[in-house]
Amino acid sequence: MDDAYCETPAPASVRAPGPAAMGPPYAECVLCREPTEYPEPTRGITLCPVCEWQEAGRTACSG
Repeated sequence: MDDAYCETPAPASVRAPGPAAMGPPYAECVLCREPTEYPEPTRGITLCPVCEWQEAGRTACSG
């Protein structure tokens, strides 16, 4: 059995910083202005992972 599966995750203040805190300048999400996974010069609409996921849910086929 994998004991790590049942472990409680560390609070956000203890976790390692995300990619936006450690890399080159990232583009801002056009909806919430959080850093995205895309470099700053990326053209088009840039969304953070959370907004991308929410947008995919809104536009998904409900059939």
